[in-house]
Amino acid sequence: MSKREIDTILLVYDGVLNEYTCSKESLERIKAAAPGSRLEVLKSVDEWPGRRDDLAPRVQVVFGLRPARWFQDMPHLKWAQQTGAGANWLLDMPEVAASDLILTNASGVHAIPIAEHILALMFALARVLHLNVRSQVEHQWVRRGRVQELDGASLGLVGVGAIGEKTAEKAKGLNMKVLGLRRNPERGSPFVDGMYGPDGLHDLLSQSNWVAITAALTAETKGMIGRAEFAVMKETAFIINIARGPIIQEQALIRALEEGRIAGAGLDVFEEEPLPENSRLWDMKNVIITPHFAGASPRYMDRLLDIFTENLRRFQAGLPLVNVVDKTLGY
Repeated sequence: MSKREIDTILLVYDGVLNEYTCSKESLERIKAAAPGSRLEVLKSVDEWPGRRDDLAPRVQVVFGLRPARWFQDMPHLKWAQQTGAGANWLLDMPEVAASDLILTNASGVHAIPIAEHILALMFALARVLHLNVRSQVEHQWVRRGRVQELDGASLGLVGVGAIGEKTAEKAKGLNMKVLGLRRNPERGSPFVDGMYGPDGLHDLLSQSNWVAITAALTAETKGMIGRAEFAVMKETAFIINIARGPIIQEQALIRALEEGRIAGAGLDVFEEEPLPENSRLWDMKNVIITPHFAGASPRYMDRLLDIFTENLRRFQAGLPLVNVVDKTLGY
């Protein structure tokens, strides 16, 4: 890759990027990493129609906006930096997936907060804290539910990327046995006791006291946990999903919980978000629900800027970028 100059970087507010996170200091970090470039900021996508004619011919780098929306408008767009890790939107944009656009994500930014969120859900379910919080609200002094211990229990990780790896590391500190599943099981991990390929999913599930979904949503993983998978899990097992809702077939999950085929679930993501008010999951006493915020962290922006500014330097120097998404795989 030859050295390249960047005419214009377009930063678009997207939830992660906002008035608070895009402080003067944050913008100065970006400018310092690409001193010869212009940094343009859109605080709302509604500003695009009025600025399209000026910006579209100049933009080579986009930060914050999934390029699917304006991909056709920007003829010189070379690289887009996501603020999140998941790139499952590519499933609906084959023209972007087939293009030469370099797409990088925020993989690694979420590893610590999501690993901690997984453990928080596991501890809460193991110590039936969710039931005791209900008792507190009801002013009742009762001991509800059967407690579990994580020490010595087995944790099955469906997906061992940055998040799965960090979760495995923390689980080993709790003396848990960790099993992992990844596309290439030959890639081991010092924190995983047994690694499986995709054909080993049922073996992993049948051995696990706890199952955490930490995989990307792709054509292969969509709906991979369904009735057959719940059937091979232990009746005493719990499932945690902090990845993407459609990886689990939600109706199959609801049936498994209602019929006692598994013990419970900790869910941060769902097939439909926000979770509809009429979902039966809301009222299940063996379920803890959080509103898709497992990755939230006070250090999110600092870590994201570390990735983006490093990639700005690499892009200009003609070096390979970090966190490049394989657009054919979606992660």
